[in-house]
Amino acid sequence: MSQLPKDPVILLSYVNTQLRDFYPSLDEFCGAFRLEKETIEEELKAIGYVYDAAENRFR
Repeated sequence: MSQLPKDPVILLSYVNTQLRDFYPSLDEFCGAFRLEKETIEEELKAIGYVYDAAENRFR
């Protein structure tokens, strides 16, 4: 995750913006950044957010 924000709140904003503007799914976002999906999910779950596939965002 070296290319992504370290602060979880800024990470949340960044990921949701990327999902909204460029990627139709979390899988595609993670593939583009060569990240493990579980890593992002764990980071954001730690601050109370989970991925909603129907809305393609963390809520």
